[in-house]
Amino acid sequence: MMRFLLFLLLGVTAQPGMAQAPKLELPKLEVSVNRVDQDNHHMYEVDATGTVAAPLPKVWRILTGYERMAEFVPDMESCRVLSRNGNEVIIEQFGVARLLFMSKTIHLIVRAIEQPMSAIDISLISGDMKHYESRWELIPVPETGGTKIIYKGRIMPNFYVPGILGSKMIRSDIERMMSAVLARLDRRDAPKVEAIPQP
Repeated sequence: MMRFLLFLLLGVTAQPGMAQAPKLELPKLEVSVNRVDQDNHHMYEVDATGTVAAPLPKVWRILTGYERMAEFVPDMESCRVLSRNGNEVIIEQFGVARLLFMSKTIHLIVRAIEQPMSAIDISLISGDMKHYESRWELIPVPETGGTKIIYKGRIMPNFYVPGILGSKMIRSDIERMMSAVLARLDRRDAPKVEAIPQP
């Protein structure tokens, strides 16, 4: 449903001349969604955790590259920075929410507060939600050189979500979103190749 809301395997190789060390497997993606009734509306509390081999600086660079998120976050059509003031960033997002056989265009303006290399807190300013807040937490994993990513959110759509299916639908979409983000974080970027000067 909210796939655009705004991260798996790592082998550790021994040093040359030494026996190969056993592979360390990173924890797989874990997602939970709980529905809480509030003022006759359904609030969905989301918790998701995954670990990537990518080091913290790379994870931070990608997660704060807001204007490129539509390239890898499912159902996000566009994301642009409206303003930046210190660690506060105002972001506009357009995406699509899919409910069974229907789809709905979603427009959000959100505020991101960055805590460099550790967390991003996102809150709703305006748009197609009654309530939206989320937090990305980044924790270095010294044993692998990778990064643990924790996503927490509280979501209250301002459109109808089937009560019985709502939690399952949101869980499925959060899993899809997080899997795509994790895959992007762990993608090996092609090295830049200098152009060969023509004679």
